[in-house]
Amino acid sequence: MDVILLERIENLGFMGDIVKVRPGYARNFLLPQHKALRKTDANLAYFEAQKVELEARNLKRKQEAEEASSRMAGVSLVLVRQASEGGQLYGSVTARDIADALREEGYTVGRSQVQLNNPIKLLGTTEVRISLHSEVAVTVPVTVARSLEEAERAAEAEAAAKAAGEAGLPEDGEHVYEEAEAAAWDEHDGGAEEDTDSEPA
Repeated sequence: MDVILLERIENLGFMGDIVKVRPGYARNFLLPQHKALRKTDANLAYFEAQKVELEARNLKRKQEAEEASSRMAGVSLVLVRQASEGGQLYGSVTARDIADALREEGYTVGRSQVQLNNPIKLLGTTEVRISLHSEVAVTVPVTVARSLEEAERAAEAEAAAKAAGEAGLPEDGEHVYEEAEAAAWDEHDGGAEEDTDSEPA
């Protein structure tokens, strides 16, 4: 199906471009979201008549998205979920869960704006891209943990690993992360065991 784009669509084209897309993609996304029009003589005439207004409206939405992106800089989410000993979630974290969490933080984000190809099914941190506009996106780290305390320990370990890596000591950073992760597991199992192999300094 040939459509006229009413805004820039990533990996597809720019406003005013006439592109060929799958009928399902057009019917289920582009047309109902008012991102494109079917290519007809009447719609081509409509686009040319409304082009200036459409460009102005798109520019305003882009500016609003850039302001939202600035406000969201540094935002990170922690979602508490139950999981097995191996870190497999009992269930999964979906785009809707992430959108709901962002709304709780005061950001207006729809499920379709959360670009999550597959649900998150493991404990840990995932970088999730949030599309605020066709030309504006922000990446939000989403940490899934069994508790807020576990998430904080993981964040501290990651920060230590990153600092060590920036200092040119990636192996030490990994060691710090592994120690913190092991401590978290020991605490989860009811207490860390003493290291009997350590020698006094």
